Amino acid sequence: MISWRNLPCGAILTDPKRIRENKTGAWRSERPVYLETKCIQCLLCWIYCPDAAIKVLDGKVVGIDYDYCKGCGICASVCPKKVGAIKMEKERK
Repeated sequence: MISWRNLPCGAILTDPKRIRENKTGAWRSERPVYLETKCIQCLLCWIYCPDAAIKVLDGKVVGIDYDYCKGCGICASVCPKKVGAIKMEKERK
């Protein structure tokens, strides 16, 4: 029997375009809230979001795609602390 220690590290995406077909927004317990008036458009949230859930139009953040956001909070963590343009809140059902 093979143990997890014998498995190679990493993953293989056999069909990466299918990622957008799987809406994962229902998984989260918290959601990011984008505060447009505080945003300095540094785009760090967009760069670091592992789910491509940050909506950008013409080089500016315009919102969050909650269909794909898993609520990991990375966007809120990388947003400059003095700015605080993304805050996490409990998910509303």
